[in-house]
Formats: sequence, structure tokens, C-alpha cells
Amino acid sequence: MSLQALIDWVPDYLWVKDTESRFVVVNRALAADSGRENTGAMIGLTDFDLHAPEMARKFRDIEQRVLRSGKPMIDEEEFVVDASGAGKWLSSTKVPLCNPDNEIIGLVGIAHDITARKQADVLRDGQAHILEMIAMSAPLEDVLDRLMRLVESQLTGIFGSVLLLDKDGGHLRHGAAPSLAMDYTSAIDGIAIGPNVGSCGTAVYRREPVIVSDITQDPLWDDYRELVAPYGYRSCWSTPILSHQGAVLGVFAMYSMTVCEPGEAETRLINFTTRIAGIAIERKLAEDQIHFMANHDALTGLPNRALLEDRLSQAVLYAQRYGRWVTVLFIDLDNFKLVNDTLGHNAGDELLKTVASRMVKCVRATDTVVRLGGDEFVVVLFDQPASVELISEIVQKIRAVIEEPIELGKHRLSTTASIGVANYPKDGANSDTLLANADAALYRAKEFGRDNFQFYAPEFNTRAHERFVLQEEMRNALARSEFTLLYQPQIDLRSGQIFAVEALIRWQHPTRGTVSPAIFIPTAEETGLIVPIGDWVLHEACRQNKAWQDAGLPPLIVCVNVSARQFRERNLISRVVNALKDSGLEARYLELEVTESLIMQDIELAVATMNALQGLGVQISIDDFGTGYSSLSALKTFPVARLKIDKSFINDLADNESDQAVASAVISLGQNLHLRVIAEGVETDDQVAFLRKNNCDEMQGYHFSKPISAEAIMKLLNAPGNPM
Repeated sequence: MSLQALIDWVPDYLWVKDTESRFVVVNRALAADSGRENTGAMIGLTDFDLHAPEMARKFRDIEQRVLRSGKPMIDEEEFVVDASGAGKWLSSTKVPLCNPDNEIIGLVGIAHDITARKQADVLRDGQAHILEMIAMSAPLEDVLDRLMRLVESQLTGIFGSVLLLDKDGGHLRHGAAPSLAMDYTSAIDGIAIGPNVGSCGTAVYRREPVIVSDITQDPLWDDYRELVAPYGYRSCWSTPILSHQGAVLGVFAMYSMTVCEPGEAETRLINFTTRIAGIAIERKLAEDQIHFMANHDALTGLPNRALLEDRLSQAVLYAQRYGRWVTVLFIDLDNFKLVNDTLGHNAGDELLKTVASRMVKCVRATDTVVRLGGDEFVVVLFDQPASVELISEIVQKIRAVIEEPIELGKHRLSTTASIGVANYPKDGANSDTLLANADAALYRAKEFGRDNFQFYAPEFNTRAHERFVLQEEMRNALARSEFTLLYQPQIDLRSGQIFAVEALIRWQHPTRGTVSPAIFIPTAEETGLIVPIGDWVLHEACRQNKAWQDAGLPPLIVCVNVSARQFRERNLISRVVNALKDSGLEARYLELEVTESLIMQDIELAVATMNALQGLGVQISIDDFGTGYSSLSALKTFPVARLKIDKSFINDLADNESDQAVASAVISLGQNLHLRVIAEGVETDDQVAFLRKNNCDEMQGYHFSKPISAEAIMKLLNAPGNPM
């Protein structure tokens, strides 16, 4: 067999050049990708005959340097464009070729195609970057644009697009399409969903992927073929983007200029892309919902006190500029408690929603109806004339709609209202004064027997607001020592050792039995009882950890969850100090877990608190990563030791490629930020194998142990062959 026949079997590029960089030997792989029918057609050519001048000049300079110096170039990465126009990454080696007299007469080169590896690197790095963008609450359009560009970098001739389902649930709006024709994206912006609306509208309508390999022939495109024809798109594969609960959020589409269907690589990318896009969109929707909830009443949907301050301030500024009045109505429904007590809270809620809706319809769009809480409402009448008579007419109109009969189940009732009125500028020059004086006028109306309205007069006294009381059972549970702690081990994935335990509270109710934390923790948070309960957990966890050490067990870290309410307490630091002091536990053996949404509620307080805790020697970890919806833009600056991957990303890790992609990206993100990464909810050998393969640091879950008692922890660590 000839030398040429032998090298033609080599799949890598192999060549020999003379000192003028002319090809003298070439194998079949290089000739074919250079657009030559046989290797002989390459002999005598240079890179200037094959590549663009700039690229050819770069190759020649490198080769001449090798020839002059006699030093080889080993495994350097080079980018080339072959005869078909496809870009490739090569790992190239170029070695001087010498004759028997050791004179350099040319060079030998070999290059291995590493394009797939480079694409995998780009995909992995891109995943981590996009996940970081989501975590840092980058604008959704930027996240989706970056995601589409990442998809397009992995495939040749593919153009990515995301359309978002609008609020009415019937139309699709532009999300991102960096490489599609702008006129086309504008034309399909706002397209309806339906059974025959191209690929995208149909995919959302069916809630399943729609693969159209030839737009010119598929009946789904009958009504849109003329729209797409000028742009040359021939195939379109559309897949719905779903929330974690299965709700449609939008649709991801891949367009191509050729008639084709997705292969295995495209299918993998579709699954990954829809999952990441779903996370980004759902997070944005949740952020919007949180913003709305922060400024609106949950029951009625009306603006709340926070938004009231802004609206009233704007109204006052307008009135100052144009010499108008602003009227503030403080409204309290008469005898509302009686409705709650006799017909139940559901009936009371319906009454509130009905009254709220009627008042909104009764005033102008520029006016604002606010629910403060309970049966208290505020109405801000914007841009009013300086006329008490006209204002009285509006108030009477509001009273009339409130008094209209309301059907509540089998009951038909009418309600009345007491109303206090204050006007800018006579009754106050700023928002706080106007509200306080309208409130005082309200109580004057109540003194007159309710069911009336009163304008503010300076002699009125303001009322004191009622105080909320904590629920008695929760308070009794603390007093009667009904709470207990269980502990779940955390394992170092490299050594297999138990290095920490998470303290988990349980409530043994005397009559209801074990009460789930999912039931009583939210209640404790709302009432403020979470502060003394959390204090007890902190003291008990520290005491138990020191007791284990005193019993001769190797030192462990005990992890304690800190709620948002606790974190806002200004004496949190002193509580931690007291728990450590009372137990005798060193601070380095205590870790506090905070959720990602908690740390951004008050940036200044978070920074001060976390730095103070770090100063004590206490460690801090971010719990439930990926489930909160607040920005983590300050994560890099926080003194955080660990990042805990939420179990929702672990559940289907063994067989779900999208979950694998997300989990590996989270691990990469954490490690890039120099954080230890722990996975919670680990239950199977396959999950453990994946986490180890992707260099996750630690794990926690039923695969090793469920939450167990302090005594069981001691037995576990004292048992022969224990993981310590």
C-alpha cells in the first residue's frame, strides 16, 4: 500500500509543505474540505489559493516562523472556513521537516477537528452566563436574545425566535429573534393562536410541538405563505414554552432556509432552550406579579397603601402647578364585622370585592380607589375644581353605589359607609396630612351615627388603629415545648463524609398530632411568632451541636433556616451571639440559610446583617436557588459560603436533559463565584453519579438519610464504618 493510500485513511487533515508554503503532500480529508476533487489538485497550491487573504496570511506567518526557528507548533487552536463555507475549529500541530543533513526543507502538519468540543464549551459557558443573567434579573428581552444567539451558534443555517403569550392569552408577542428579518418579526407580532396559524400559533393552540418541514406545502401555512415568502424561510419547527406547572408561556421556533426536519442535535437544543426560556419568562412574570402584589391589594386588586402614597403625591404636585384641588375620601363600611361574624369570611370577602368594583366604576380613570385593609378604603379624586358642592355630589354618588343591594348566596343585603373628606390645599399641603385629616373626618362621621360623610375640621381628633394579636395556639406551643428538631445529614461528595446537618422544626400538637411546617411556618411569619420560634430553633440547634461535640463526636456544622421576618429583626445579630454564648458553640460550626428572594428585600439591611454575621465567624448559604424571583445582582458581593440547588432541578436529573443542563449550569455558576454548591433532595444513585461527574461539592437528601432525631444522628456517627 502506498504512502498516499495510507494517509488518505487518516480522518484528520495531514499535509507536507515546502519552504515556500506550497503543498507537496496532502491527504484526501484536507483536499475534500478544500473543494478539490483529488489530492493531486492540491499540489503546488498555497493557503492563498484556498482561504481569504487575511486568514491565508496568518497561516503563512505561523509556518514561516516554524521554518525559521526550527521550533514546532504543538496543538494550537486555529479557525478555518472550508470550501462549503462552514467554519471549523482545528487543533493543529506543525513540525519542521529536515533532510539527512538536518537542513529544514519544509514542514509537516496535522490538524484535528475540535469544532464539536468548542461548540460544547460555548454551550456550557453560554448556559452559565444566561443563568447568571436570569439570576441577576437582566431584562427578559436581553436574556431571550442571548439564548437565541447561543442556539444559533450551535447550528448552521438556523434562526431562533421566541414569541410570548400576551396577558389575554389569545395572541403572541415578539420576544426575541436576533437573526430573523425585522419586517417579518414585526408582521407576526401580535399574531393570534389557533388551529391553523402557521407553526407557532398552532403549537401554542395544540400545546405540543409542530414541525413544518416545508412551509410552501404545509396547510398550516396557507393563510401566511405570502407573508413569509419574501424572506425565503422554508421550514419552521415550533415548540410551546411551558411553566413548571404546565401553563403555556410562549413558543420557541427554529427557522431554516431549506426544507428539513430537526435531528437529534436540534431536538436536544429545543428541549434545553424551551426549559431555559420557561425559567426566564416565569421568573419575569413572577417579578411582575411580586411588583403588582407589592402595590396592590390581594383580595380586590386595588392599589394598596404603597401605591396610594405615590398617586396622592402626584395629584398634589399637579394641583400645585395648576391651582386645582385634590380630594381624599376615607371610607369605612358600617357594621362590616357583623357580616363576617354572621355570614362568614367568604361572604365578607365577596362584599368587599363587590363594593370595590362599584367604586372603581363610579369614578374617573384618573382617580384612584385604594384598599387599605379590612373594610377601609381611600379614594383620591384627581384634578378637582374648588367647589365643595361638586365634591359633595361625587361623594353622594359613591355612597349610592355602595348602598345598592348585594346578593351573597341566599342572602340579599345592603351596606352603608362612613366617609371622611379632606381637600388640598385647605386641609393639608402634603399626602400625610391629607390622609390623617380625612381619617379624622371619618371618625367624626362615625360619631354622628355612621352612614354619613363629614368634611374635615381642625378640631377633629385622629383615631388609634387597632392592634393585631398573635394566634393563641402558636404562642402556647412555645410555652408548652411542643416544638422539636430533626436533623438531616449533608454529605461531602468527594470524601463521602458527613460534614453538616440541617435543623428542621416539627410541631407535635397535643390534639392535631404532627403539624407540617408548610402549614404553621407561613402563619408564624405573618403573625410575627416566627421571631421567638426562630430564636428557639437557633438556641436548640446550637445547644444540640455542642452536646454532640461534648459527647466526643467529630465537629459538625449545624445549618439553621432564617425567615424573612427574622432577617429584618434589628436584633438578629444579638440573638445569634446569645445562642452561641449560651450553648458554648464556636461560630464556625453554625451556618444560617437564607432564601434568594429574602436577601434582596432590603439591600442595606442585608449587607449590614450578613457582614456582621461573617464578622462573628458564622457561615451563610443561599437556600432554594432558582425558585425565588428577586434579583441576585449583589450575590458576588455578599459573604456567602454555599449555594443550594433547589430540589426541583434534581428530581428528574437522571433522565431529563434539560434538568441536567440547568443543574450543570448552576454548578458552574456557583463555582465561578467561588461558592461551594450543595444539591438538596438527592434520592437516587443516578442523581449522585451526575452530581459527582459535574463536580458538585455536596449533597443532601433521602439517598443518604431522611431527617432524624438528635439521638439517631449520634447513633449514625457512632456506628461502625460510619461516614465520618
